[in-house]
Formats: sequence, structure tokens, C-alpha cells
Amino acid sequence: MLVLGNILWILTGGFLIALWYAIGGLVLCLTIVGIPFGVQLFKLAWLSLFPFGRTVLTTGFASGCLGVTMNVLWILIGGIELVITHLILALILAITIIGLPFARQHVKMARLALMPFGSIIV
Repeated sequence: MLVLGNILWILTGGFLIALWYAIGGLVLCLTIVGIPFGVQLFKLAWLSLFPFGRTVLTTGFASGCLGVTMNVLWILIGGIELVITHLILALILAITIIGLPFARQHVKMARLALMPFGSIIV
């Protein structure tokens, strides 16, 4: 079921989301200051390519001074727009019964997009 869910996800737009995250990560990695943010976009790209069967866990790094600072910068620079986008897509998909599994994946990605520093994908 996980393989079927990932295949349907990729065919219905998951590839485009992953591509946009990867392009954004590449652009941010062109600058030295943007490398940590680009790495987080690559993490989001990987999750958005194969979201079924993966979970997002928070590590202790998010509670440290550097983790909190990076997450606040992330939210201020563009993280809130990513979260809103994923939540709107989840709301649209949750209207239908067929779209409920995909809506859950968007909520999972919204959680990672809100505070990516200190989160890992298992």
C-alpha cells in the first residue's frame, strides 16, 4: 500500500513539489549563508517525493540556541508561506474521502516546513 500511495503521490503532483524544493535548495546552496537553509529544503524535497511510510521526528537540536535561532529565521524568511500552502492543499484534499491520505501527507510536510531544524525523517 505504501508503494501504491507513493506512486499515486508522485503522479498527482508530488514530483513537482519535490522539484520546486530541490531547485530552491540548489539556489540557496549557491551562497554560503544559505547552505543550512538549502539543506533543509533538500530534506523537504526528499519527504515530498516519498511521503508515505515516513515520519518526522524532532531531535534535541531544535531546543538549543542555534536550532531556535535557525527555526525563527526560517519562519520569518519563508517557512510560514510553505506551511500555509501545505495546509491549504491538505484542506482541499480533505474535502473528498479519496484525498484524505494525501491530506495527511501535506499536514506531515507542513509540520516539517514549520520547523525543519532539529527534525529528522525516519
